Amino acid sequence: MHILIADDHAVVRRGLREILADALPGADFSEAGNGDEVLSQLGKSQAAMLVLDISMPGRSGMDVLRDVKHAYPRLPVIILSCQPEDQYAVRCLRAGAAAYINKESAPEELAEATKKILSGGRYVSASVAETLLTNLDDSVDKPLHELLSDREYEVMRLIAAGVALTEIGDRLHVSVKTISSYRARIMEKMQMKSNAELTRYAMTHSLID
Repeated sequence: MHILIADDHAVVRRGLREILADALPGADFSEAGNGDEVLSQLGKSQAAMLVLDISMPGRSGMDVLRDVKHAYPRLPVIILSCQPEDQYAVRCLRAGAAAYINKESAPEELAEATKKILSGGRYVSASVAETLLTNLDDSVDKPLHELLSDREYEVMRLIAAGVALTEIGDRLHVSVKTISSYRARIMEKMQMKSNAELTRYAMTHSLID
């Protein structure tokens, strides 16, 4: 059984490898440090599972997840993130992830999640399950950022964090004109008129540090 571990920090990859080696005796591993390496490695091996960090340099984890599920729809993907579950979990699960695990709880949850997923299931923590139930309840007033698409949400967080539009375009590999179009849609959906308003909103809702 082959497992690909993708994270931009070698120390984190080593730790994840040790957890999974204990949980899955006989498994072998390969590693990737960014999104391009993930797709390259998957093309070279018959991976049984991908453990993917959502925050890597270059292409975003969400983009990589979508590309992986398009090219390898049957490949189970566990998303690891430092972001709280209520920010990205539902979006990742909708995009095809088999599990979303916060890195802080990875030592406790990763082995359990892996075994469940490799037997054909999906894994959600108690907090993610609660978030999913909240999203199913139409009577709950959803916050404005829930109106955004995955890409709009990503761009909104970068704008709110003070990243220039040109740099956002470089990071997401699209033109500044495209980013400007995203910004316009974000402002319209969230009923805001300035980047400062976005920043205040994002900080209030703990969407940025």
